[in-house]
Amino acid sequence: MRNRFYNRFHNRYKNRRYGRRLAAAALAVCMAVSLAGCAGKRKINDGTFRPVDEETLQFPLKEKATLTGMISYPPSTESEPNNRTIFKRLKEQTNVEIDWTAIQSDQWPDKISLNMSDPNKLTDFIFSAGFSDSNLLKYGEYGAIIPLEEYIDAYMPNLKSVFDKYPEYRTMCTDVNGHIWALPWIEQLGSNKTAIQTIGNMSFINKKWLDFLKLEIPETVEEFEEVLIAFRDHAKELQEEFGIEGSIIPMSCIVNNGDQDPAILINGFGEGYGDPDKDRHIAVTDDRKVICTAVQEGYKKGIEWLNKLYEEKLIDPEAFTQEWSTYVSKGKSGRYGVCFSWDVGNIDNLKDWVPLPVLTADTRNLTPQNGSFTSGFDRGRCVVTSVAENPALVCAWLDQMYAPMQSPQNNWGTYGEDDEFDIFEMGKNADGEDMLKHAPLGDASPVEVREAEAVGGPLAILDEYYDVYVTCPDDAQYRLDWIKEYYTPDMHTEYVYPNIFMSRDDTEKLSNLQADIQKAINAKKADWIMNGFTDADWDKYLKDLEAYGLSEYLELFQTYLDSYNAQTAASE
Repeated sequence: MRNRFYNRFHNRYKNRRYGRRLAAAALAVCMAVSLAGCAGKRKINDGTFRPVDEETLQFPLKEKATLTGMISYPPSTESEPNNRTIFKRLKEQTNVEIDWTAIQSDQWPDKISLNMSDPNKLTDFIFSAGFSDSNLLKYGEYGAIIPLEEYIDAYMPNLKSVFDKYPEYRTMCTDVNGHIWALPWIEQLGSNKTAIQTIGNMSFINKKWLDFLKLEIPETVEEFEEVLIAFRDHAKELQEEFGIEGSIIPMSCIVNNGDQDPAILINGFGEGYGDPDKDRHIAVTDDRKVICTAVQEGYKKGIEWLNKLYEEKLIDPEAFTQEWSTYVSKGKSGRYGVCFSWDVGNIDNLKDWVPLPVLTADTRNLTPQNGSFTSGFDRGRCVVTSVAENPALVCAWLDQMYAPMQSPQNNWGTYGEDDEFDIFEMGKNADGEDMLKHAPLGDASPVEVREAEAVGGPLAILDEYYDVYVTCPDDAQYRLDWIKEYYTPDMHTEYVYPNIFMSRDDTEKLSNLQADIQKAINAKKADWIMNGFTDADWDKYLKDLEAYGLSEYLELFQTYLDSYNAQTAASE
């Protein structure tokens, strides 16, 4: 019976003329049939707002309530969420018990897709969904998740307060039809050109090696090349002086791999756009035009220069194939002169390394990452499903995650753990009120401690919370300091592409176009750094990208940017 209804349902929603309501009704029938045997009278929510008496949502509840949730957890950490201190405290504070379905994070992508297609496996909410825009709109259209905008305004005062203070976040969470399908994750650490997300793949240079060879920190591409050559030519002396086992590697990276990619080095060529968005390869000009960074003259010149470095044996020959674990292992052996990462502490120690400033070639500019001016943001972090019998209670409980003292704990960890490590100690702020203070971890890895304690999910940490509710993490603070000192002064680009929520059709269209365009760009980038290229190769590359739909791709981005700018101007 269930399969028959599922087949009927899926065939129907593939045909758009039936629309969202029919798809939602089909899913409701499917779910009702599927759940009949295991959930009795459990009802399916068709997305209609269900108001309740606010007094019934006052925590702690007078009578214990049970909700169901789905969550991921890192490997080698506690697999039962209710054993985590954070959730133990939330249970005491709210009198709400959560019956969790916990999935190991490395299995999450596959299992969550299966669970979302089977109403028998759905829970009231998905705590760590991390859904893409396409998935949010798909599940919303199919009726698997419900819109939340009315619940936010009625029963989520903590999140509503964030939206009221920063209306851009509400805008970024709202689709073209006015619906909010998910609860966001927001982490403010700096803003605009000082935000911690303005740059991901920071470049670091080995100050210990520079001092030993009596070299200065390079500021131009020519000086940088001379430094790498010095590292190469004095390899034996460096090995002997610092007891390095293994060959000296002047510069290592992982090409086309997020924060480990060397693209930041080419920002000084040509127009100075570089390639900060290594997924979409777009940037916004100062006259608010969307361009493809990977077809600009500066990009071409920058890749030619990287090929020159490779031919001079200055770049790690494994840069195109090595895994993260290999990259880190070589770094911790002290073999790198230059490397790339979000934080050099991931690769080696902090004391021997300094950020490499923006290099000058034709110009001196660092184009920030798209979406970074509004700091850390994920609009698809948590969803409420159509099997939730009391969505108001679900939303009210989830709103506790947005409390100023709760969000930092969910994000980083907590205090009063039974083990030997705590992320926080409970202290006092300048006004004598309770404040979470980051505890010294000694030799413990911050990442490992956070994974063991934190629960993630929907949350909001605002800049005004620091030194009032929580201290800024040390690893975030020194990175913010680096950005302000080394990079912000050279961010001359006026705009970045904002976090725009497109329609489902356009999201899917862009995704399809991006798959071919990104593959072609990344393949040629790796090939050309290794083997070089000719003007004829470049011309063919431009024609191929156009054949893959580059103009249409950019036009879609431009249409939404124009609309976004018009709305922003109208609201000012």
